[in-house]
Amino acid sequence: MTRFAPVYRALGMIIMLFGLTMLAPLILSYVVNDGAQTAYDEAFALTMLSGAFLWYRYRRCKRELNIRDGFLMVVLVWTVLPAFAAIPLMIQLGISHTDAYFETVSGLTTTGATVLSNIDQLPMSINLWRHQLVWVGGMGLIVLAIAILPLLGIGGRQMFKAETPGPMKDAKMTPRIAETAKGLWLVYFGVTVACMLTFHWAGMNWFDAVCHTFSTMGLGGFSTHDASFGYFNSPTIEFVAIVFMLIAGMNFGTLFLAVHGRSIRPYFNDPEAGWFIGVTLLSIFCVAVYIWKDGIYPDLDTAMRHAAFNVVSIATTTGYASVDFAQWPIFAPLWMLFLSSFVTSAGSTGGGIKMMRALLLYKQVFRELLRAMHPNAVYNIRIGAQVAPQSVLFAVLSFGFMYMVSIVSLTLVLAFTGLDIISAFTAIVASVNNTGPGLGVVGPSTTYEVLGDFQTWVCIFGMLLGRLEIFTLLVVLTPAFWRK
Repeated sequence: MTRFAPVYRALGMIIMLFGLTMLAPLILSYVVNDGAQTAYDEAFALTMLSGAFLWYRYRRCKRELNIRDGFLMVVLVWTVLPAFAAIPLMIQLGISHTDAYFETVSGLTTTGATVLSNIDQLPMSINLWRHQLVWVGGMGLIVLAIAILPLLGIGGRQMFKAETPGPMKDAKMTPRIAETAKGLWLVYFGVTVACMLTFHWAGMNWFDAVCHTFSTMGLGGFSTHDASFGYFNSPTIEFVAIVFMLIAGMNFGTLFLAVHGRSIRPYFNDPEAGWFIGVTLLSIFCVAVYIWKDGIYPDLDTAMRHAAFNVVSIATTTGYASVDFAQWPIFAPLWMLFLSSFVTSAGSTGGGIKMMRALLLYKQVFRELLRAMHPNAVYNIRIGAQVAPQSVLFAVLSFGFMYMVSIVSLTLVLAFTGLDIISAFTAIVASVNNTGPGLGVVGPSTTYEVLGDFQTWVCIFGMLLGRLEIFTLLVVLTPAFWRK
């Protein structure tokens, strides 16, 4: 459709930009001679040529992207780029397109679910590529692109609005959207370097430190080892991961303001931060006492160590595991998955409905209870010092409804295919919340390889639905979107 020609032109440039990210694993593959050189040569060439063709075909179609263009751009980026990212996996590992696409969608959406086993034996460049996808997807290639594409004559305002998570999307940290994107990426990159150095200090080798830093900052949960963090069995390494998972689980906009102003005051002014930390710490204590009393661990200190790491990991939708928490009493892992639905902040790299929406939903319920007792009372819903507009409340209520409908509908689809209800439900919750491990046959000690192709595509749809915050994807799927 020629009316979307500027979108295709921009997509071509984004594909070429994405192709350049393949240079890191390509160079590593040649340096260590891990046998994957040909796979990256072919993937790099195909990606760059495809992007160049698309750009060249629509190179004369220049105009500012409107709202509809922005939605389409976001959906195309998150569905097309994983297809190119999957090429090295298909060539080198010989896996099917379905499994390779699942793996790369899981990476770019920062879900961290995997269909691969014997991860310790993978070529180093393949492991780097998987983790790099998580890091790039964490802040969103769209945000990166709008910091660069304006230089090429393409504005990014609408793309940023469609991609940025959270209900308060119009709040700007700097006057220009490109400056905002650059600022976010500078902070993201700075914390990434700090995390990598700290992991290495704690005992990881440089390769593990780089890969796990990418997963930690993107809250993606990929690991270079089948046993995840259980491989290291180090309280120090686990503590470092906890600290940086908590940082990544909070609003990067708040971190940007804190760094820019050289003050932690923005965190005290952030209405989500206190709830995020409070709910997480309380859950750690409750889960630790619960599994200790149940006799899973001989002392409270050990229970607290494993509860702290795994509760933070699942609550922030990272998906690491230090032990097989599926063996804990069922309440504990279910509570952890419940936390993944809402704990992370808007503007973080986490998934779920976000703490901001959860607070608004809670306050709306409380307001309705007051109205039932005092029909004439006027009660404004505030988030911090800001009164939430009715339009935002209606949007959040709609989002909450569609979130529940999506979970139930996709769970029923998986159950219809013959998957047991625990595995079906937790696989969908983990996919839509971009968490990674579920329970049952998709638990922390297993992989999604056990799923059939159709079941895998259902989970892929769930991951995309969650990463694009449901409405961004559903809008493009409606017939009205394509009408002139």
